[in-house]
Amino acid sequence: MLNKMITRSLIFITVLTLLLAACAPASSPSPVSREVMPEEPAFEAPSAGEMDSSAGGVESVDEAQISSERIVIKNARLEIVVNQPDQSMESIGRMAEQMGGYVVSANLYQSQLSSGVEVPRASITVRVPVERLDEALERIEAESDRLPLNKTIDSQDVTSEYTDLQSRLRNLEATEAQLVEIMEEARRTEDVLSVYSQLTQVREQIEVIQGQINYYERSAALSAISVELIANAAVQPITIGGWEPVGVAKDAIESLIQAMQVLAYAAIWLVLFLLPVLVVILLPLYLFVRLLFAWRARRRRKMVSPPPAPSATD
Repeated sequence: MLNKMITRSLIFITVLTLLLAACAPASSPSPVSREVMPEEPAFEAPSAGEMDSSAGGVESVDEAQISSERIVIKNARLEIVVNQPDQSMESIGRMAEQMGGYVVSANLYQSQLSSGVEVPRASITVRVPVERLDEALERIEAESDRLPLNKTIDSQDVTSEYTDLQSRLRNLEATEAQLVEIMEEARRTEDVLSVYSQLTQVREQIEVIQGQINYYERSAALSAISVELIANAAVQPITIGGWEPVGVAKDAIESLIQAMQVLAYAAIWLVLFLLPVLVVILLPLYLFVRLLFAWRARRRRKMVSPPPAPSATD
């Protein structure tokens, strides 16, 4: 009896132990805990268009902050007659430097007249401050004792183009700053290279636009003056003992041209007016006269012709 009780107790304890083991939570396979880093999401570099739109949203162009000063480019061209083109060219160059400008180009060469005489000729282009343009033109014209053969002043308002370039430059600079920030946060090599490629393109556009802005600013601050210097001897007529054959030849050529014009007008009137009128008037008259003469000739022949001879039967 005692043995049965002990056997039942052992079975009960074994079943209870198995039940408790099944209901207990599963233990870790290893007593060492390991922190697993979450996988970093894939990085996608934004396109240049997205960056431009983002930059435009971050910093919009405030038209009220744009300077109201107009950006106007003023240039001038002159053609004057001087006694010594080489000296006048040097004088104009010194004048430009004294005014705070500089010489862009200068050229001195010889030109041959129709008479075979060689005379000097020069051309020079200078830049002077725009506020002293009128003064510079007066000093250049003072090099000659006669009025300029040609004088042209051009003005070009580039305010709209300049304002547009300024707006584009600000947007590109904001885009550049964002790309730099994104590149610093990127960890993978391909992400860094992708952002760096877009950053290079943006910086190239910034350099191009900055160059255009600098050109407009320099051109508006310094006016260009192009001067053609003609020797006085090149425009003087040839005189022989007070007689100017060039003037006489000119008068003869003008008279010849006028005579040829009169003949040309007469020929045009003859072909286009007189001939059609003569054809319309004289052709019917000619035909009428021919018919009249033919009729009179037939009548005359009838009157002159002898009567018919009598027959032998009569």
